[in-house]
Amino acid sequence: MTEIKRKGARSIQDIPTEILAQLNRGEIETANLVEWLAVDQRTLLENLLSQNQRINYLKPVLTKIDQLKKQTVNTINEAIGTGLFELATGNGDKDFLGIIAVHRADLVRCWATCAIGKNEQLNITNTLKQIQPFAADRHFGVREICWMAVRSKIARNLTKSIDILAQWTASPDENIRRFTTEATRPRGVWCTHLKELKQNPTLALPILEPLKSDKARYVQDSVGNWLNDAGKTQPEFVLELCRRWETESDTKETKYIIKKALRTLNN
Repeated sequence: MTEIKRKGARSIQDIPTEILAQLNRGEIETANLVEWLAVDQRTLLENLLSQNQRINYLKPVLTKIDQLKKQTVNTINEAIGTGLFELATGNGDKDFLGIIAVHRADLVRCWATCAIGKNEQLNITNTLKQIQPFAADRHFGVREICWMAVRSKIARNLTKSIDILAQWTASPDENIRRFTTEATRPRGVWCTHLKELKQNPTLALPILEPLKSDKARYVQDSVGNWLNDAGKTQPEFVLELCRRWETESDTKETKYIIKKALRTLNN
């Protein structure tokens, strides 16, 4: 479904009342981070459940939100996704999980990714298979939440995950290629660190090598950030890899990645 592109407001106070109402009803996607942060997820949840005749799911999920020690956009997002997954599976309601996975509202699709991450019945192969469409989602918010939703499972199944994600580096979709490095960043942002990759970043070479001269700036930034992360615990690995890439790949894309990778080490 194609949305009419909007620039979005520069501050929450500048969001038109009707736009915010449409966002909270799940009728349109957020246009930028400001709108994404402005959505009242509780209101959006209530509207979603009312529209789909599942209002009985509301109270248990709100209780889960109220029990959070720290309420942020991300923790609320995860609580809702987890709560909906538990309720839907407990009621044999697979249809509802399908509904939220393709919903018009980007935040509702974010909840769907959290449901996938919570599903312990899925092995890592099937988890990544189910998350891949969200890695290719048109919306930046869904793409960010989806890798965070499955990161803990990737950490528990690191070798197998790298084997699978290495194959994704050949995808024609730059969003999918970018997922491979963003989901495995040793330190990452808003997420737990991957201790194994902090200590032994060599394990991720099957992902990094195919992307060393990727044409997409979106991917280049992620690879550079990955290596910048690694340089904080294993600087020699990053320095040696960048020296090798300089000789093997004389492209502007590789030069950009190397510069981004060494920005901390060169300071």
